[in-house]
Amino acid sequence: MNGVLDGIRVLDLTQMVAGPLCTMLLGDLGADVIKVEPPEGETARHIGINRSCGESDYFLSVNRNKRSIVLDLKTETGIDTLKSLAEQADVIVENFRPGTMEKLGIGYETLRASNARLIYCGLTGFGTTGPYRDRPALDPIIQAMSGVMQLTGTANSGPLKTGMLLSDFVPPIFGVIGVLSALRARDQSGTGQRVDVSMLDATVFSMVPREQYFFSTGKTPQRQGNAHHQLAPWNTFETSDGRYLMIVAHNEKYWLKLLAALGRNELATDERFVTNAARMDNREVLSQIIADVIVQRPLADWSTRLTAGDVLFSLVRDFPDVFNDPVVRDTMMQTIAHPTVGDLPQVRSPIRMDATPVSMRRAPPLLGEHTRQILAEGWAEQNPIERQA
Repeated sequence: MNGVLDGIRVLDLTQMVAGPLCTMLLGDLGADVIKVEPPEGETARHIGINRSCGESDYFLSVNRNKRSIVLDLKTETGIDTLKSLAEQADVIVENFRPGTMEKLGIGYETLRASNARLIYCGLTGFGTTGPYRDRPALDPIIQAMSGVMQLTGTANSGPLKTGMLLSDFVPPIFGVIGVLSALRARDQSGTGQRVDVSMLDATVFSMVPREQYFFSTGKTPQRQGNAHHQLAPWNTFETSDGRYLMIVAHNEKYWLKLLAALGRNELATDERFVTNAARMDNREVLSQIIADVIVQRPLADWSTRLTAGDVLFSLVRDFPDVFNDPVVRDTMMQTIAHPTVGDLPQVRSPIRMDATPVSMRRAPPLLGEHTRQILAEGWAEQNPIERQA
């Protein structure tokens, strides 16, 4: 079965994480993604090299379902070839600083003049206008500017970035939504359009619903570590064998379930804890009571007891816990053959579609692996490289 984007051609001019993740998601949905790389390869190929074959963790993570073509966009030949490819493309995605594509002579207005159906998606750090537009951007910079870092950590730790690349992860999802929406609009109008997603905008949006606390109180939510600034109990607790449980009781039903599992039903009528507001006023005392109970038993006992009690909880798992879990392994993992790595584990897309399934068809490409193949496919009737040969 073909993917929902089967027949859609995507030119990928992106580098690092956010842009390549956007185009990989389009590739997972069935699009033919052509990754355009400079002669030295895109930046991510040179970061996180832990394998003896020299392949990069960064690159392997977000570049499956793509073919690689090498074009030197600093040369007239490279620019002319890119223009020829764009004439036959449905989508182009880039994450250069604003104005870079225009300086190269391949900006949106230039490309759409030869292909009115082209959808042009630009992923920028701070948008195409405004005082920040020309600033360089990476994930931790955006986390800092967006307010995410101010929310993360404890009073003692100071602000912390998240453990995952939040500002590299959220923007490409909105990029995909924008591209899919533009494709749908093109079905009706026959013409493409420009789609712009700012990493800053997308990361600010990702803080929903934390922003309403600020709008209603005028205060920034304080860093609470694993606790919640409006609900209790909500925290991590250590077991007798040194593992940690995340336990949450966000309403009265789960509060009472937790008390029953802990064997502390009397706390339900304790004036300090009868409402969430009271629990918040006394949350340090409450957390200590729960901690004193949890630390008396090992993880195995608590897992059985809390599961039976239908409590909202989880072990704070490390990567071996996660990736050895049959649920994750069987539903989210797939191994594909890579020409230099060999068997390459990949995390599947979480999207499940029965009629037009998401698929993993190609390993991340070697640099320029498909240059000749792509140029021989007739994307344009005459491509400049062949004219010069």
